[in-house]
Parts: sequence; C-alpha cells; structure tokens
Amino acid sequence: MLQFLEGINLYLWIPIVLAFILAIAALFYLMTYRHSAAGNRLKKGADIDTMYEAIKNAGYSYDPNQDIFYSNMDSWQRKMGYCRLYDEALAPLNMIIDCEPIYFEYGGKRWLIEFWKGQYGMTIGGEIGVYTTEGPDLNIPGFFDGTFYNCASNADRLYISYSLVKDGELLFRRKDRHWWLTGFKLGEFSEPSDLKMYLTITLKDAAMRKALVKGLMEAGYSKNEIFIDGTAVSLIFDEPHTPQPITRIAETDWLIQRKNELLCDKYQEITGAYDNLPNKMNAIRDQAPEIYDAILNIGKSKALFEIYEKIKDYLN
Repeated sequence: MLQFLEGINLYLWIPIVLAFILAIAALFYLMTYRHSAAGNRLKKGADIDTMYEAIKNAGYSYDPNQDIFYSNMDSWQRKMGYCRLYDEALAPLNMIIDCEPIYFEYGGKRWLIEFWKGQYGMTIGGEIGVYTTEGPDLNIPGFFDGTFYNCASNADRLYISYSLVKDGELLFRRKDRHWWLTGFKLGEFSEPSDLKMYLTITLKDAAMRKALVKGLMEAGYSKNEIFIDGTAVSLIFDEPHTPQPITRIAETDWLIQRKNELLCDKYQEITGAYDNLPNKMNAIRDQAPEIYDAILNIGKSKALFEIYEKIKDYLN
C-alpha cells in the first residue's frame, strides 16, 4: 500500500476542496484578463513553429487527419518508467482517468500492461503502456513500497491497436508497435465512464498470450470478456475491474471536472470558427493567452514525473 497516502480522511480533504473552489473562482477572473505580461509576451514572440516545437518537447506529435496528439517513440517519458505513485498523482494534477493495470510474468520478467482513458485536463484521451522489470521491489520508508517498472525496450514493444469511443461515437483510432500507444483530443470533455476503449494486443507467442490472459482474469475479467485470435488478445475497457487510485474521490473528481469542462468550453467557444490547429492556436493565443500554456500540457505532463526524481537514486 502507498505509505504516503495512508491515513487519509475526510478532514484532510477539506482544504483541498476549498482550494479547488478558489481555483475555479480564479479561473473565471483569468478568463476576463487579457493584458498580462505573459499574454503580451506570447503575442509578440510566439508563432506556429514555436508551438509545434513545444509540442515535440512535451513528447508528442500532431495528427491532422484525426485531429489528435500522440506520444513519440523517443519521447522523454520513456526514461521515467512507471510505478503506482504516478496513477495516484493523476487526480491532483487535474487528470480524472480510469486506470487498469494488468500484471503477469513471462520470459523471466515481470510485465505490466496498463490501460488508461479519461479527461487529461483540456484533452480527452486513452493510453496503453507496456512495462517490464527484472529487479526487486522498492522500499522507500515513508514514500513508496512497491514495484518500479521500466518502459518496454525495443525488443519488448508489442503490436497494439485501439479505438476510443465516446457515447457510441468514434473519437479516433491508434495502432503501432509501441511501448506507449496514446491519443489525445484537445478541447473535448468527457467523464471517464462515457468512454470505451476497444483494444487488441498481439503478444510474442502463445506462452505470452496465456500469461496475459491469466493476468486479465486475476484482474477480474471473465472468459466472456476476453477474445483470442492466435497470439492476439482483444477486449473492451469500459468500467475498470481493478481498484482505482485512492486519490479518486467523488467530491474532488467533481470539482476538478468542472474546471476541466470550463476550460474545454472556453476552447470550443474561441476556436469554433476555425478548421485547423494553427488557426485555432492563433485564436487562443490572441483571445485567451492565459490558457495557451495549459493547452501545451498534453497528456501526462512533466509535473507527474517529478516523482521519478525522488525515487531514481533507489533504482540501482
């Protein structure tokens, strides 16, 4: 169990709730403020090339055909691995996301394949990550007691595909041989429960397929929910079968989602007249520079991975 979160009770959440109320009030104020120094700096110095460079630096690229952002193969996130603390930090960073970790053993390694779907601040999205470890668990007193996984090596990447659907409507499709297959649609809002991910993972061989199916069943999936075709395994990620992060609390989820919804509504209001990303971003930069930086925090931002800085010295 995560030691740093033990003992959380309702009283400890009171200041957090108040903080979110104040944050929403401050956001309304910012929406009417158009002449800050930061805003003027963006108007004078920013351009579309700068925007695309910022997106690349964030670890992503843009697909104009589907109007989505997706993670690059060589993104900086690949060095950060995965541990459960990352999922626990999502909600406090305005990401209300369903998480589904699937654990199994194969080829002398412990594997984790995890699915995510939900609201990532100002984007709606989905992810499938592949991770492995051959090392012992970490035990950092007062901070973390559990497994740290490395992002899959090139040899351990898997062929993955998925479709993300909202209320029966297709949002986008993704497929690749990858360690972290993602897609994020800017300015869209949804509750995680409104999203379904139709996914297929092709494993290396029958033994690995069998190990993954065992992991799925241990996570709570029934045989009727798992579809097998050769070494490929398919399923629908709808309602999570595994326990969600303990930072996912209904009251604070609601507050965070109202802030996310407000930002998405503002984005749609400003960009509705434009049909391509450069024009939309120009409009945002001119009319709401205070949310321009928030847009560039696509998916899982660097703030999430500050956890890695606290545990990296324990990994060797």
